[in-house]
Amino acid sequence: MSDVSRIDPGPRLSEASVCGSRMYLSGMIPEDTSLDITGQVTQALGEVDALLARGGSDKTKILSAVIWLRDIADFAAMNAVWDAWVVPGQTPARATVQARLNNPKMKVEIMVVAAI
Repeated sequence: MSDVSRIDPGPRLSEASVCGSRMYLSGMIPEDTSLDITGQVTQALGEVDALLARGGSDKTKILSAVIWLRDIADFAAMNAVWDAWVVPGQTPARATVQARLNNPKMKVEIMVVAAI
């Protein structure tokens, strides 16, 4: 069995876990919840990029993504940011759902699994 390593482990969760050739990110959220959906998605994807880099991966190696939106009416605006961010031909499997997020000002949370 492969060794498991953790990035920024805390008492409740780690920012990411790495096992073998896979990296599992916790839900990435925007730091500035005063931003509109475009700004919040941009920030959350920036967090994904930074954490993937720390684990030796990048967005071209994302295998799957789950996106939670506070309001599904933001789907088109979220997709506009997502489409500009992903690399054509390297798009992962993805699900997007509406959910009540833990901070009422937060509009998006993104979790990914990536190869290393």
